[in-house]
Amino acid sequence: MPTGHFSHRLAKHADYQQVYRAGRKQFGKQMMYFYLLRPGNRRQDALGPRIGLTVPKALGKAVDRNRIKRRMRAAVRSALPRLTAPVDVVLHPRRSVIDLEFAQLQRELATLFGSIQAACERNERPGETASSVASPRYAPRGPRQDSSQRSPQARTRPPGQNPRP
Repeated sequence: MPTGHFSHRLAKHADYQQVYRAGRKQFGKQMMYFYLLRPGNRRQDALGPRIGLTVPKALGKAVDRNRIKRRMRAAVRSALPRLTAPVDVVLHPRRSVIDLEFAQLQRELATLFGSIQAACERNERPGETASSVASPRYAPRGPRQDSSQRSPQARTRPPGQNPRP
């Protein structure tokens, strides 16, 4: 195995959750993807992009899922030079990827990485971090409150509304 083989992989569960929670969700022809520009204080984790794959059990048995992951990893390696921004990307392929021609998969990933790179270049200005660039819709939420911490008025429904069945 070459040195630095895992340098472009998204490995920690917390990193995946951060991308899902605060990142942008986009759709391609063969996959859905999430991306998040890493904040300035986290850019030393990896110099370039980090890519993660999620292949759910709904896409087939383990043999099929592993084949999808192998094909996706190979296509990512060929398209990775198009993406240079310090961004975390999570790829979520559709079932059609298993039967897709490999050249078409490579083209789609190259297009996808090009659009992510362009979006990162548009949004990143000197002195800004990813958290200040993210839209408020995708901003992380504050901590949840227990029902015991809420005021009594917040627990009651307005007059005229029936409780849920």
